[in-house]
Amino acid sequence: MTQYGPLSALMFAGLLTLLPTNSRAGRPNIVLILADDVSADMFSCYGQPGTAKTPNIDRIAGEGIQFRTCFAPAICGPSRALLMTGVYGNRTGAFRNDMWAFDSRGTLFTAQHSWAKLIRDGGYKTAVAGKWHCSAKEPWESEVGFDEYCMYEGPDKIKGHFGIDVIASGLRKDVELPDVRYWYSSMVQNGKYVEVTENDFGPDQRCEFLMDFMERKTKASEPFVAYWPTVIPHGPYSTTPDAGAVMDIELQKPDTSGMTREERKLALDQYSQKQRQRFVNLIEYMDKLIGKLIVKAEELGIYENTYFIFCADNGTAVTAKDRGVERGVHVPYVVKGPGVKRRGITSELTDFADIAPTLLDMAGVEHPADVLFDGNSQLPFLTGQTDKHRQWIYAYTGPVQVLRTENYLLEARSPFYGKPDGRFYLTGDNRFGRGYERVDDLPDHAEERARFEKIIRNLPSHLDHDHSFWTSKLGKRWLAQNSDISELANKQLYNHPDYSFYDEND
Repeated sequence: MTQYGPLSALMFAGLLTLLPTNSRAGRPNIVLILADDVSADMFSCYGQPGTAKTPNIDRIAGEGIQFRTCFAPAICGPSRALLMTGVYGNRTGAFRNDMWAFDSRGTLFTAQHSWAKLIRDGGYKTAVAGKWHCSAKEPWESEVGFDEYCMYEGPDKIKGHFGIDVIASGLRKDVELPDVRYWYSSMVQNGKYVEVTENDFGPDQRCEFLMDFMERKTKASEPFVAYWPTVIPHGPYSTTPDAGAVMDIELQKPDTSGMTREERKLALDQYSQKQRQRFVNLIEYMDKLIGKLIVKAEELGIYENTYFIFCADNGTAVTAKDRGVERGVHVPYVVKGPGVKRRGITSELTDFADIAPTLLDMAGVEHPADVLFDGNSQLPFLTGQTDKHRQWIYAYTGPVQVLRTENYLLEARSPFYGKPDGRFYLTGDNRFGRGYERVDDLPDHAEERARFEKIIRNLPSHLDHDHSFWTSKLGKRWLAQNSDISELANKQLYNHPDYSFYDEND
């Protein structure tokens, strides 16, 4: 359901002339980095108060294009499904981590195409490292299409997938950990358990894997896509090798029993401040690792012929994740690479449906004809063939929808939660929740509101009351487990109190 229609053959041919494709060695490489649970307002290139310092991500933005407004679904499973397929949850059925309609957990990569498989079949080598969390298919399965992988997996999953009992064999100590993504990370690489010590930090090893992959493929004159869905900065907010003690994975909440109200407030405030600093430390360490990938590309002599893309899967945990409001779906997106025009920050819109078609065009691989993308390739805009990209962008979580144009925002739309009209705002050039004007029923904005309603009507049903999900086995189970949906609705339809900067009154 593209907004401008698929690329014509002439346009596609024009794009290919911008890319060095006269030999396998000359084809551009792609490094795609996906952060986990962090909003756009946490990166220094977005200029908001209290950001982490992210000079390497800023460098990608400065050498290419920074989309001020990129939308992704507000929770990780649907976000990653959209990134991998280019098809909205309205059609795939990936609505929320616990809402997979149309048997989509099993059929996501058979009913739609994985860009990794299409690009691999187009002559590229593909690798993925980090966190998957995208349907029942694993990245090493043929339908998904990654040649190599280094993924964090618990010992039980490693045993189930590969028959390797890492505890019984003595490969791993039987240590009780709050999480296995950070210190003493449990990982599998190309079918083998990665031997680690308690001093090892998982993101370091996965970064090393990708750098080794980049070097091997460069020396073999093979073009590659390296996809890094890094676990950072998803909670628990661990220490890093640059800040804090080894194996300090989770900051314990203070025991406030017996404290006065003032003492309790002080203790909890100090805990929150420490948590916030650990969150920032993780983001800054991720940026440091991204810098290592950049340096590796420079050392290999492929930096100028490599696309670097950085984005995040959804808004910051607790304060934004799983909320059907703008901050829940507003994520960073920066890109640089061969032929990309240095534009700096742009007001043009993009969303995660655009990533798959963009990657295919970067690799010079034709789009599939049987399943159309819901997004558009960014490449014509990135390379300066056009000054426009999208007229509107779209995102969601569970039964809640968010839609935006350049100057208007519709959020918290959910017939299922009794909010079929959502909330409608005039934002103008403002972002990050500042200066938004509520204009739901104002006559001067009726034409624009009608346009939004038309866009929604042209999308397949989004978990409305008559959606087939509710009569499926999984849907009936979800309804039984969520008999009182008021608490969930109160979260998904509104901003966290710390970020309620505009009118959300019903």
